[in-house]
Amino acid sequence: MDLEKAFGSMVFGDDVMRRRLPKETYLSLRRTIREGRSLDPANAGVVANAMKDWAIEHGATHFTHWFLPLTGVTAEKHDSFLSPLGDGGVIMDFSGKELVRGEPDASSFPSGGLRATFEARGYTAWDPSSYAFIKDHTLCIPTAFCSWGGQALDQKTPLLRSIQAINHEAKKILRFFGVEDVKRVYPTCGPEQEYFLIDREYYESRKDLKYCGRTLFGARPPKGQELDDHYFGSLKPRVAAFMREVDEELWSLGVMAKTEHNEVAPCQHELACVYESCNIAVDHNQLTMEVLRRKAAKHGFACLLHEKPFKGVNGSGKHNNWSLQTDTGVNLLEPGDTPMENAQFLLFLAAVIKAVDEHADLLRASAAGAGNEHRLGGNEAPPAIVSMFLGDELTAILDALEHHNAYTRASSSQMEVGVRILPAIPRDTTDRNRTSPFAFTGNKFEFRMPGASMSVAACNTVINTIVADELRGFSLRLKDAADVRETVQQLIVETVQNHKRIIFNGNNYSEEWRLEAERRGLKNLRTLPECAESYIRPENIALFERMKVYTEAELRSRHEVLLENYAKVKAIEANTMLDMTGKQYQPAILRYSAEVAREALDKQRLLEDADLSYEKDLVADLNRHLKDIEEKKRALQDLMDHVPSEGEKAAEYFSFRVNPAMESLRVLVDECEALVDEREWPTVSYGRMLTQKSRTERGLTE
Repeated sequence: MDLEKAFGSMVFGDDVMRRRLPKETYLSLRRTIREGRSLDPANAGVVANAMKDWAIEHGATHFTHWFLPLTGVTAEKHDSFLSPLGDGGVIMDFSGKELVRGEPDASSFPSGGLRATFEARGYTAWDPSSYAFIKDHTLCIPTAFCSWGGQALDQKTPLLRSIQAINHEAKKILRFFGVEDVKRVYPTCGPEQEYFLIDREYYESRKDLKYCGRTLFGARPPKGQELDDHYFGSLKPRVAAFMREVDEELWSLGVMAKTEHNEVAPCQHELACVYESCNIAVDHNQLTMEVLRRKAAKHGFACLLHEKPFKGVNGSGKHNNWSLQTDTGVNLLEPGDTPMENAQFLLFLAAVIKAVDEHADLLRASAAGAGNEHRLGGNEAPPAIVSMFLGDELTAILDALEHHNAYTRASSSQMEVGVRILPAIPRDTTDRNRTSPFAFTGNKFEFRMPGASMSVAACNTVINTIVADELRGFSLRLKDAADVRETVQQLIVETVQNHKRIIFNGNNYSEEWRLEAERRGLKNLRTLPECAESYIRPENIALFERMKVYTEAELRSRHEVLLENYAKVKAIEANTMLDMTGKQYQPAILRYSAEVAREALDKQRLLEDADLSYEKDLVADLNRHLKDIEEKKRALQDLMDHVPSEGEKAAEYFSFRVNPAMESLRVLVDECEALVDEREWPTVSYGRMLTQKSRTERGLTE
């Protein structure tokens, strides 16, 4: 395989456009992409025709507007290139209008009340900043998805607005530092995707995995991840073959899949891509999740993207690495070589610190989901308290600035800190703090809260917006400053003084930090209902409207969709739990109890003085569990019979009442798994799923 030729071969990218479009059309389209302008209608038809010809040459028969509704997955409606002729023949046709705008039947997508169910129309609009690509013989055109009135019904539209906002505000800041050659500032993103691979045979045998994406029952196996022997271990041949096919397809789609390895938990893996423009990174991560699932099925696996598919072993996150880049190639979150460059770096850093402290609730809400509740606070994920890690050296530099002291590095080279002179800052002296929700790692921030199944559009929209708003406030101060350098220093010092409570370089898992965070006034939003309210707080509505990212109606719709989805997911889980308990676990426990009793009677007939204490105790224990399980099942069923209809109350009801009832039922069933003969247990065990080959896998590998 020629990797250089294969990479991006299924993408209508810049090189293809340069070769296939007339020069003026190409330059016009490049200006559209670079400056965010609307495409000249006169050029739309030319672009569409070239795109169609290229797609057909590469085997495409259909086209679709590919978009990101509020379901968390992508959506597409396929139309063929065929158009009828009057004589019964056909021609291959694709117009500029079809390229630029579509009208899918969108009545069943969640909208949070932005439009009535009977209003079937939604509108998709081409996003030329994310290149079209071919997938499964279909030309996929990345698009925004809006209502008749222009309200965002998707995740891409607010993301694009937030990218526009941070570009506008960051360029204003750069002008104060004499940077005039930058035409565009854009956020970059590099999501690290974690996932589990289990044998398809095991997946199909469990209702909870099929309906919920996670196991609702399962006793811990004798060996899990305790020895860390899976972490970075050599890849099994079948897994390596799967990863190879994933890489090849992603590379053809222009996705720069770079790093892949075994993660800590058995059957857990990670795939990381090279950082790129935030909008494209979001699209590419959606493609990555789709390709992982599809290729897994081909290789006899099921790819689990749930945040916590197995209790007692690590869950799966999606670390969102975020930074700011100029079109001249400068990373604005990387220290420079001169005092002025470092002043610029520290001011952008200060904006992020201030943004994270003032809007920690929004960051937490952007990573809120039913699955992520099970993951956050575990050994593989940060706690629900948002804090920021800067590393000891950068924290010491900020402390020196705050107190107007000289800063001395460990190497004893002294750097003076005065009103006009800022220290030379060493590059990348930090270490990754895996317990920190928002960690600085040399030239970027790693937001570790998002869950594996989530689109990273939501968290990047929030990060872009809150940082843009802080930059806006800084530029207003600098605009009226008599001395820009002096004011820059003041802004940095004020930020450290007022927002240093968010900075914590220690162990975020410790109980001491939880108490310290509470003392500092940091919020601990552990459940989704607690987080969701952040979107509709008046100050946050004002923020998003000020930055032209969300309208109040759009924020209220997100709030409603978030709560509604949570309640639906929890209802599916609870009903699946009731179904499995009544139809699988209770009958199995009852059968095994009867079998033990029969064997005891047979033993007594053979040996009149036989000791039956073991059998009697086991049967008694199983019967006690059966009685307790029935009580817990009825209690859960009663709760499910009285779920409130209103979204916010329903979400709270599931979080604070149904969840504990589900957990108490699980505990009893899991205890029985340890008592019942494995051959009689109705579902495959954790030990077998995570460590042993199934019949299917043995057939594929032998």
